[in-house]
Amino acid sequence: MMRNTTLCYIEKDGAYLLLHRVKKKNDVNEGKWIGIGGGLEEGETAEECLLREVREETGLTLLDYRFVGRIHFLSDTAPAEVMHLYHATAFTGELAATCNEGVLAWVKKEKASTLPMWEGDRIFLDLLEEGVPPFRLTLRYQGDTLMEAVRDEL
Repeated sequence: MMRNTTLCYIEKDGAYLLLHRVKKKNDVNEGKWIGIGGGLEEGETAEECLLREVREETGLTLLDYRFVGRIHFLSDTAPAEVMHLYHATAFTGELAATCNEGVLAWVKKEKASTLPMWEGDRIFLDLLEEGVPPFRLTLRYQGDTLMEAVRDEL
């Protein structure tokens, strides 16, 4: 069964809001810095999931966001996943003091990809920065190692 998820890079003042995954047991993302997101619930659209996950994890309500791409993850150690990638530039609310998934931090855009993250995340973060048209990116992993990355336009 294909897992559907969302991920959002929220931008403010030249920085992205990232989540350092250090709190959950048996977390596939443990120790990594990632954007904000999570899994779609039954009957939920990707956009509804995006708004709910951002609100749950950060306390923020997105006001301006755009769909960036669809990332297909193939792995020899995890179920296949389709991630709907978004970029947000406006929001309302106060950033939550804590998050049960990890530590939230505003990270300058130029420093973001130097932090511990999945190799594939660096690829789609660069594509987001370049402002390319919506794309599909297929990432094939063996364990934690990125073996192949193939991009095409949607």
